[in-house]
Amino acid sequence: MDNFAARLSQRADEIAGLLRELLAGEPLPGEIGRPERLVAAMRHGVLNGGKRLRPFLVIETASMLDGPAQTAIRAAAALECVHCYSLIHDDLPAMDDDDLRRGQPTVHRAYDEATAILAGDALLTLAFDILADPKTHDDPAIRSALVLALARASGVGGMAGGQMLDLAAEHRKLDALEIGTMQAMKTGALIRCACEMGAIAASADATGAAALRRFGELAGKAFQLADDILDVTQSTAALGKQAAKDEGRGKATLVSLLGIEKSRQATAALLAEALDALAPFGDRAIWLKEAARYIIGRDH
Repeated sequence: MDNFAARLSQRADEIAGLLRELLAGEPLPGEIGRPERLVAAMRHGVLNGGKRLRPFLVIETASMLDGPAQTAIRAAAALECVHCYSLIHDDLPAMDDDDLRRGQPTVHRAYDEATAILAGDALLTLAFDILADPKTHDDPAIRSALVLALARASGVGGMAGGQMLDLAAEHRKLDALEIGTMQAMKTGALIRCACEMGAIAASADATGAAALRRFGELAGKAFQLADDILDVTQSTAALGKQAAKDEGRGKATLVSLLGIEKSRQATAALLAEALDALAPFGDRAIWLKEAARYIIGRDH
């Protein structure tokens, strides 16, 4: 795991470097200007640390399949822009009303609510700007496929829809199927999409793409379940965000339904399934396998 931590950190640094470039103050061709305060808020939302696990999955999936590095890192940066926009908006008073994210003030606390909303909007738009740019890939069909995958994962049938279900579920008793659907959309969709985008970047065949999609689905489930366990077992200081938040807002989770011990058993079962999904790739999938182990073994 020491080697994995170093690899994860390396990829995180690569993504952070590209995001700094993409969020420079100078306008791009076709842009009129870039308001300084808005750019600063966007940078606060994406350059404040974070594991960069989703970008890692994009890059390592593409690398495993010998895909072009430039395509992979730009696709990964686009996905991270969507992820960070979602965090900015989730933290707003109208949503989860959080003051802390990654150990720092949330964007609406560091700036203001209106600026936070616009920062999220601009990051979402930037994601598709990145993917549509010919710098991402010479083949417009590849760029179009990346755009479609990310749009489907982040929109009404994916992450945004999952957030709506999450808000509607507060103080309601949901069954395991309902919780699973909500979490697959809100959290799992982008993790699955990370593997899909890596496969698209590398022009994977249908069989390989299906195996990676399955791995992504299982990894997404494991990630959310591990996150819910941490929410009730770790402190705010350890998490870098408010602990016991789900319980305080009356949110339904599998942990609240199953209990901690059965939830831990479920994450172990998901890990075994995820590793099995990678069997067709053999030793080439080493970093994806390590990522799956990291997902359920992390303590923050």
